[in-house]
Amino acid sequence: MTGARTTGLDFSVVDIVAEPYSAAPQLTARVRIEDRSGERIHAIVLRCQVRIAPQRRSYDQAEQEGLRGLFGGRERWSDTLRPFLWMQCNTTVQGFTGATEADLALPCTYDFDVVGSRYLHALGDGTVPIELLFSGTVFTKGPAEGGSGFAVRQVPWDCEARHDLPVAVWRQMMGFHFPESGWIRLEHDVLSSFAEFRERHGLISWDDTVRTLLAGAAGADTDDLDEVVR
Repeated sequence: MTGARTTGLDFSVVDIVAEPYSAAPQLTARVRIEDRSGERIHAIVLRCQVRIAPQRRSYDQAEQEGLRGLFGGRERWSDTLRPFLWMQCNTTVQGFTGATEADLALPCTYDFDVVGSRYLHALGDGTVPIELLFSGTVFTKGPAEGGSGFAVRQVPWDCEARHDLPVAVWRQMMGFHFPESGWIRLEHDVLSSFAEFRERHGLISWDDTVRTLLAGAAGADTDDLDEVVR
């Protein structure tokens, strides 16, 4: 097997769609793989790092304010606006010769402790520049006696693809699972304090509880918001 025959994989993203019936929020990337080696590929165990490249798009004033907690003020963005890891995922690609397309599941979360969720939530519209960095193992027909057996080679380290994911697709996916809502994770003692505050003031829902706290924060009324929910 010559060196030229081991470096012929090219990856591109055909499309990314929101899955409406998945158990948890999920995007699915349709990935096109082209192999120039001329060999019959039996399978590829494919791994992928998905990164967001925030420096590759512009931001309006509202988005800049929404991203202040992640990247600081606009004056700092030349230093802070850098690609960051969004997720890691994997799949197995079935056998092919020449070229094929495969689905790559991209599991997502609305957890605001995850940087990617905070970033995406702050965007108004437009697209999210993402980079997919591929690695893995390629299984091909090996040189064993009689033409049977398998050979193994690695996906070259420089295999990657770029794609501009519409923000609307991400919002559509979250809408399937959290219609008109989202969630944040709280420590147990904070959640208990919220529950006590809600019961004490006869509030009907968690939304009403948070709105009451936000509305009273400036004036610090309602018994000083019960000492800021104790």
